[in-house]
Amino acid sequence: MTQQKHPHSHEHAHPHDVTEISGSRLVFVVILNFVITIAQTVGGLYAGSLSLLSDALHNFSDGIAIIISYLAIRIAKKGRDEKRTFGYRRSTILAAALNAIALIVISVLLFKEAIVKFMAPQPIDGGLVVWVALIGLVANLIGMLLLRKSSKGDMNIKSSYIHLLSDAFSSVAVVVGGIVIYYFNIYWVDPVLTILIGLVVLRESYQIVKKAFNILMQGAPEHIDIPAIVVELEQIAQVESINHIHVWGLDERNINFEARVLIQDMRVSETKVILARIEDILDAHDINHVTIQFEIK
Repeated sequence: MTQQKHPHSHEHAHPHDVTEISGSRLVFVVILNFVITIAQTVGGLYAGSLSLLSDALHNFSDGIAIIISYLAIRIAKKGRDEKRTFGYRRSTILAAALNAIALIVISVLLFKEAIVKFMAPQPIDGGLVVWVALIGLVANLIGMLLLRKSSKGDMNIKSSYIHLLSDAFSSVAVVVGGIVIYYFNIYWVDPVLTILIGLVVLRESYQIVKKAFNILMQGAPEHIDIPAIVVELEQIAQVESINHIHVWGLDERNINFEARVLIQDMRVSETKVILARIEDILDAHDINHVTIQFEIK
């Protein structure tokens, strides 16, 4: 049996590169978060508020997360080389995972402290809590507006955006808690808010870690139905079977597909029509990098 190998690479350009859109904005958001972190830390210590300190800690983690995102963006821009033939795009996925894991660890630590505070509530300056939390809320809303558009197309930026989103919710909750404390002296509200905020953060962070881990392990994206794709491909005229299939995501936007395609006996030049049809089918499934090896039956 003779074999004919016909490797082919098929990629689509993406007109809007989030690294270009977001890189310059990240620096400003970092500075903003560190300034707010200092203000909330000082305010939390003076007011005796754990929820305000947790908000400050989240803001600090926001700043660190965005620094990681920015560095990942710079690394991802590097082209391919002899050691990294796929380039450095996965650096953004790794950064997203690290950011999300950091949030999970921080949330668990805050849970522990919140339980201690709940068992033994301490007086809190509700008025100071409200004003400092409002400052943090405004800062986070500004950061979210700067990153919102880019977060829709990049897991790395999305992880930073979620940091800001979770902290914005945290600030709202702290403001409400501060009002309750100021007017009713119900101090246990503070640790309860800390726990509720942490639960929201844990849920969002888990989703990012799960998706990032799947990409790093070269798993097929969740929305890719490989059996269904095989059925479509095997319906192409003169295609006998599809085997040795590998599907993985290089990052969120670049999905790779490689396989061996058993075809009826024909000239190499005649496989171009089959290859074009395969590419069209895969493109409909958001697969934009295709490598096919044809084998003669």
